[in-house]
Amino acid sequence: MANKKTNAKREAWQKKQEEQGKKTVMWIFGVLVVLAIIYLIWTVSMMSA
Repeated sequence: MANKKTNAKREAWQKKQEEQGKKTVMWIFGVLVVLAIIYLIWTVSMMSA
């Protein structure tokens, strides 16, 4: 009985960690895209000056 509880807790924890990891990866990619766009705008403005 205790083993089933432990497994259920472990599975719930793993699912929570997986969701949190996916969210973190999406944030990192989002920030990288925004930085790339800012860099592109900065580069174009330097070339036209």
